[in-house]
Amino acid sequence: MVLVHGGLWEDMDAERFWVRPGVVAGLAAAGVGVFAPDRLPRPDSWSAEVRHLLPLLPEDPVTLVGGSNGCSVAARLAVENPHRVLRLVLAWPATAGNPRVDAWTRKQGAPEDMLAGETLRGLTDAELAGLRMPVSVLPAPGGPFHQRHTADALLRLIPGAAELPSSPEPPRPEFTPDGLVGTLAGLCP
Repeated sequence: MVLVHGGLWEDMDAERFWVRPGVVAGLAAAGVGVFAPDRLPRPDSWSAEVRHLLPLLPEDPVTLVGGSNGCSVAARLAVENPHRVLRLVLAWPATAGNPRVDAWTRKQGAPEDMLAGETLRGLTDAELAGLRMPVSVLPAPGGPFHQRHTADALLRLIPGAAELPSSPEPPRPEFTPDGLVGTLAGLCP
């Protein structure tokens, strides 16, 4: 399982998003082979993120879990390289096209092109609808950055997409790894 952390042009890495909150250790304890690489810290495009991540992946197809803005990277990778993705999990998908959220992200310095997209930044809805691997969507409980309507739109757009139980996202203080670890471990063959 490959975990793609969230964040976009902010101080975020795999250590803060997946390791410290206990997700990596929990999955490893459950017998899941897990890898959580760092994304590019200040990318100029979603394609640049895919070019960075792709050579880090194992050769065999993986279960790819994107968290928050990491959903855009994971989905972009799945669209461009479907043979490398066995299963895609979109956890706490970041809401695109929200003026408040986009204004905050612009203040971080993110290029306009990285804010573009339809339901998810960096992708068209037609690209998402064309995904053919199993896709699961894990909604966030709410908030401006991870709005419920984003998860609902993904569930409608992607053929056969399944909803997973909601949870707060890491590294929020109310996040606990147990439910998420159990859910993700249950997706592994």
